[in-house]
Amino acid sequence: MERAELESIMKNIEHQEHSSILGGMQQEYEELEQMGYIKINWNESVLSAVITPEGRAFVASLYK
Repeated sequence: MERAELESIMKNIEHQEHSSILGGMQQEYEELEQMGYIKINWNESVLSAVITPEGRAFVASLYK
């Protein structure tokens, strides 16, 4: 995933309580989960993600 795409997705997730995983984006979200930035709720019929403390720190670093 390119840096600009990573930043865009993380900023979007950070501004929401949780983010639905849009069609065709599951791979990117899984990559973010592997990086520790989000947690995917696999128990829902429509997958969603929440930002982790590590993800919040990453987004905060973008604004410095």
